[in-house]
Amino acid sequence: DGVVLATDKKMPSVLVESEQVHKIEEITPTTGFCYAGVGPDYRVLVKRARKQAQSYTRVYGETQPVGQLVKQTAGTMQEYTQRGGVRPFGISLLVAGLQGDGTPGLYQVDPSGAYFGWKATAIGKNYVSAKNFLEKRWNEDMELEDAIHTALLTLREGFEGEMTAHNIQVATVRKDGKFVVLTPQQIQDYLDEAN
Repeated sequence: DGVVLATDKKMPSVLVESEQVHKIEEITPTTGFCYAGVGPDYRVLVKRARKQAQSYTRVYGETQPVGQLVKQTAGTMQEYTQRGGVRPFGISLLVAGLQGDGTPGLYQVDPSGAYFGWKATAIGKNYVSAKNFLEKRWNEDMELEDAIHTALLTLREGFEGEMTAHNIQVATVRKDGKFVVLTPQQIQDYLDEAN
């Protein structure tokens, strides 16, 4: 029915404005990235991916399928593992978007440039327990609303402190193809339903 990305936003200080911290970014109207790792590396890859996707759209007159965008991004990350004078990117990515056949897809890209398609997965600090939780909860017939609730429950499993609409981010790719980052109010509504 769709794909859900959910992440916590770790604030380095209580003085940081949470609305300025973005761990989920739209790359194209149908594709988005989520990361775990070094923030500045993420911004570089987001900028490159957007340029590649815009170039594809100019040439072919359509939005780039998520699989091709993942392949290009993984290629960039892999190049940095063997080039002199640069270091590898210090991030893992989750990429959600529309595939060439019009169905939503989820991919993971590792710092080495290796990438995999997934039905459900997790990256970051508590990824092992999160994956175990997802293995127990995920099923083929899950509706998008259920997937959002499952994603929030998965986040809560390893969350430190209170989970609020301002310290997490959630995004979806629906069958209609639109990548949507949920507003804090929409997230709060889901959190209220979960309690």
